[in-house]
Amino acid sequence: MRFRNASVRSKVTALIVSLILLWAFAAWVTLREGVNLLGAATVDSQVVEPSEPLLVELQRERRQTIARIGAGSRGADKALRDQRARTDAARAEFAASIDSTAVSLAAEDSLMERIADVRAELAKLDQGRKSIDSGRAGGAQAAAAPYNNVIDSLYQMYDSVAAFDDKEIAKDGRTLSQIHLSREWLARGDALMAGVFARGGFTPDEHAEFITTAGVFRHTLSTAMSQLPDEDWTAFDRWMKSDPATRVQAMEQRLIQHDPRVGPLPVDAEEWRKATESTLADMQRVTLAAGDRLAERIVPIAVGVVVRLLLAGGLGLVAVIASIVLSITTTRQLLAQLRKLRDAAHELSDERLPRVVERIGHGEVVDVSKEVPDLDFGDNEIGQVGQAFNAVQHTAISVAAEQAELRRSIRDILLSLARRTQGLVHRQLTVLDVMERRETDPEELKELFRLDHLAIRMRRNAENLIVLSGSSPARTWRRSVPMLNVVRGALAEVEDYTRVTILPLGDVVLVGRAVGDVIHLLAELIENAVSFSPPYTAVQVSGQLVANGYVIEIEDRGLGMKPEDLASANERIADPPEFRITGTARLGLYVVSQLARRHDIQVRLKASPYGGTTVVVLLPQDLVEVDTDPHPHEGEASPALPRRAVAVAERAPATHNVRQLKVAADPARPQPLPQPVRDQPRQAPNQQPAPRAVPARTGESEETVEPKQPEFTPGGLPLRVPQANLAPALREEGPSTLDDTEEDDERSPEEIRAMMGSLQSGTRLGRTEAAKLMGEQPGGDS
Repeated sequence: MRFRNASVRSKVTALIVSLILLWAFAAWVTLREGVNLLGAATVDSQVVEPSEPLLVELQRERRQTIARIGAGSRGADKALRDQRARTDAARAEFAASIDSTAVSLAAEDSLMERIADVRAELAKLDQGRKSIDSGRAGGAQAAAAPYNNVIDSLYQMYDSVAAFDDKEIAKDGRTLSQIHLSREWLARGDALMAGVFARGGFTPDEHAEFITTAGVFRHTLSTAMSQLPDEDWTAFDRWMKSDPATRVQAMEQRLIQHDPRVGPLPVDAEEWRKATESTLADMQRVTLAAGDRLAERIVPIAVGVVVRLLLAGGLGLVAVIASIVLSITTTRQLLAQLRKLRDAAHELSDERLPRVVERIGHGEVVDVSKEVPDLDFGDNEIGQVGQAFNAVQHTAISVAAEQAELRRSIRDILLSLARRTQGLVHRQLTVLDVMERRETDPEELKELFRLDHLAIRMRRNAENLIVLSGSSPARTWRRSVPMLNVVRGALAEVEDYTRVTILPLGDVVLVGRAVGDVIHLLAELIENAVSFSPPYTAVQVSGQLVANGYVIEIEDRGLGMKPEDLASANERIADPPEFRITGTARLGLYVVSQLARRHDIQVRLKASPYGGTTVVVLLPQDLVEVDTDPHPHEGEASPALPRRAVAVAERAPATHNVRQLKVAADPARPQPLPQPVRDQPRQAPNQQPAPRAVPARTGESEETVEPKQPEFTPGGLPLRVPQANLAPALREEGPSTLDDTEEDDERSPEEIRAMMGSLQSGTRLGRTEAAKLMGEQPGGDS
């Protein structure tokens, strides 16, 4: 089962290996010579060729090192460090090449021993460099010793490579190895002269060493050239007669005849360097060309071995080879087509499809035939799979385009419905406003306020749909609005607003262009804080100016969020994903993120030390201004407080009386409202809000009457008691609490007259003040 699930390449490889093993077992005797030649070719490509660059770099580093020592410098300058880096790179490449399995199989034991010697000498090279840099190496001869040892081990390795079974080829290989060795003697003489030129002259020992080196070079070269085949001899003879080689020979002769104790050197250093570099490079090129010709001569011998193998193996061998060739070519074609098909599938899923969907989402017209060109794999089985894939990708692109168009259409539908709903809600609020103004019955007015509150919440939901569809709500302000009114406007859109306590916010106003969005954003966050905290706890809203703008903190006393949930929520707010119609989870966070991005507002959630969650809303400096005018801005609408002001007044503790809240809610222009009670103490999550004093009516004593401690339902919601917050005189004339189930309670005419008179006077005063703000004359009683 495991082999059945293996890849095609693995199966074909297993088949080829089995055929090769069978062929090798049947024809080993005949193949022995051919295997030896193939092994020589492997050694040449895996051992000899990678060692050539290493040899050249070692010779260059040796020359620079001796020149550095001759100049009397210690350490390594930049040129020497760069050369060492090139040497190390060639050494690493050589080490990686000789570590291959092919070398261990093709090389004989003697060659493996020589390779091990090269490894050992290369390992000593780093220690030799340290001795040279520290000055412990001594003279030039001692400094050149580590390099000479490595190079000598490489030439011994070359001698082992040249041991072929064919005597003629083996002889020519040894000859080329001797010529290559003569090049090393020329390089040693060049390195020696680099130190001499740097110091400015020969020492007697150096002059003697140079004469010896030059003599060895000439002798080994002439001896080896005499044994070369005619074609190779012609190439080397042409090199010997070249201008750089003849100049080197002439300069060598002058240096040999020079007396180191008399006069300056008879050769210019730069002329010597250029001539030797050119000579060494040309000699390397000619030697490698001769090696290539030797390799070409091996080919006919290998062909002869193969012919004998064919004759010995017969048709069985032919069948084996044909099977191998057919398997390899078929596998390559099959894998190439499958790879092309795989790449096309990845390109479709990772690039084309998302790009087309994004373009369609932006409203662009997409040509499917151009975006998804057909793939041509021929008419075989792979070609049929390719044709099926063409159909699949066309269908996928078309479906993706339809889905993107559908999502855009759904957003347009949502926007249209939200706009219509928004218009209806505005009309409903207008009707409710008219009904509230002419209603005098407290109970009916209270119900109208509840409807008003529901309508305002419906408006926020409609605006949520507008934001989700990518548009902006129509509510705008031209002038700045006090921050207190902005927060109160947000409370007007929250269901359980009675649990929210507004702490001092400072004398700050919000610029008009951001008022609507900030109200919406705060309403979403406050609604979230109220919804995910116990009903007996309070939510506190505070604000203050900071260095980067104005910060508003919304703190609840709930169970809080896990650190990973906080991180996820903050990430969704900072970088919201693309809105999809498929899910409705955390739409509030998406709305908040869109509103915050519109005005560069920073919103971040963090754990509260009281056990809940604190939301920090940072408004940038260009959205807030310090309110230097004690009067409201003229001619602009203020965020309307809920017409349910009566319900706000009935909550305990009360911050404002009914008349003040009603006056702030009714006019079209903002009305200055008293600041909330400052220094309000924070309460524990399991405590009820502490009662605050309710001002007495005008004309009564200045004493404050403490309201009764509010009662709560079994579910933890405050139990509303009618007339609980009325002035003491009114509460003394009638019962303090009423039975909600009692429809026809008996009141005296005096009680009814007092109640209606109080309501009428408060309504008249509120309308009079509102009419003044609107530039109208106060009306009569209505």
